[in-house]
Amino acid sequence: MNFELNDEQRALQDSISRLLADRYGFEKRRGFAASPAGHDEGTWHKLGELGVTALLVPEAHGGFGGGACDLLPVMQELGAALSLEPFLASSVLGATAIRLVADAELQDRLLPSVAAGTTCVVWAHDEAAGRHSPNWVETRARRQGDQWMLDGGKANVLAAGLAQHFVVTARVSGAADAPDGCALFLVDAGAAGLETRVFRMVDDSPAGELNLRGVAALPLGDPTDGEGARAAIDTTLAIGTAAACADMVGAMQAAFRLAMDYLNTRKQFGRLIGENQALRHRAADMLVSLELARSMAIAAAVAVDRPEGADAALDVHRAKLSVGRHARTLAHGAIQLHGGIGMTEEYAVGHYLRRIHVLDQLFGDGDAHATRLAALA
Repeated sequence: MNFELNDEQRALQDSISRLLADRYGFEKRRGFAASPAGHDEGTWHKLGELGVTALLVPEAHGGFGGGACDLLPVMQELGAALSLEPFLASSVLGATAIRLVADAELQDRLLPSVAAGTTCVVWAHDEAAGRHSPNWVETRARRQGDQWMLDGGKANVLAAGLAQHFVVTARVSGAADAPDGCALFLVDAGAAGLETRVFRMVDDSPAGELNLRGVAALPLGDPTDGEGARAAIDTTLAIGTAAACADMVGAMQAAFRLAMDYLNTRKQFGRLIGENQALRHRAADMLVSLELARSMAIAAAVAVDRPEGADAALDVHRAKLSVGRHARTLAHGAIQLHGGIGMTEEYAVGHYLRRIHVLDQLFGDGDAHATRLAALA
């Protein structure tokens, strides 16, 4: 199987790299993180102009109809730049959920503006009591006259403060941990009864919590089709997991590059510290971790795009477990090679470790995926 980027993917990656190099230097990024918006609206607009936000949207709605493999170079560049843009929340998770379950009329209304980057439709699934369980949904949906009303709460909603709409998972029937009985609903960000508490994660990325008390919601598809909703949730989480793996690989690449630059410029006792054999061995181990993680991220993307494969589900869990562990190992090594400066707020390498910690927790941490692997095996 050929895992090399094709010409279109390579051209898109180069365009994103140039854009982020121009607009998203580390000091500029710190300014974006400190701003009220928590990201750079200009960069988000430029990503829309490049067609990045349309990558997963079907061609019939102004997109490119791409898949998880097309996300690989994009997510790697965003990870290397420590991007704060709502790409994962809206262009990956939100767009995928709408594409999978919304009717034709709702897709016609939402997906073109999602593809253009002018509308953020944010995924809201995780709950505080879930502890990384993909099935745990306590938020309840009830019928009230001609409307559906939602009651509950959602935690760690990426880009919550930037959303115009939320795709919210809610339970129509069954216990909180039941695999079936869920449905997906569209909730307006300004809906009555919806409270949004915004905050920044440890890597400065914008997120929030939703508190829903009698919030009117529009069902995406048939609310009684628990099997279809489960399949849509699983697919959305799978492509999000593959995207997070690619993002971590991008962060690893950037951290490794910073460490190598430091080894080749920092001098102690009259010579470069990179001439120290022990540090060169450490750098070699870091490179091995990077290449292993890169391979596993590719495997996850292929598994998402080809779910009919016998080991597709296993590959996604293996990738998240492996990439998370190797990414943490590399980031810790990069900081240690820098010495004390690596832990300072003003130096970038420590921020890559923060990014990796956040991505490692999204869609289930290593222990959660190890448990799922054991259950599937």
